[in-house]
Amino acid sequence: MAKATKKRPARKPYTAADVKLLKQHSKARTPVVKISKQMKRSVGSLRQKALDLGIGLGHQR
Repeated sequence: MAKATKKRPARKPYTAADVKLLKQHSKARTPVVKISKQMKRSVGSLRQKALDLGIGLGHQR
């Protein structure tokens, strides 16, 4: 019997528009969960990208 491999979801790259939107939410101090639902990305993904950009994220920083 062949070993079943778990299929990973394809990664969705950040576009310039995504980065612009993330910066706007950062300035507005929008809660991360709300941003996550709007952008259809995980909270962890958004936090990592914000860290990479050097911006804070969330209403409590």
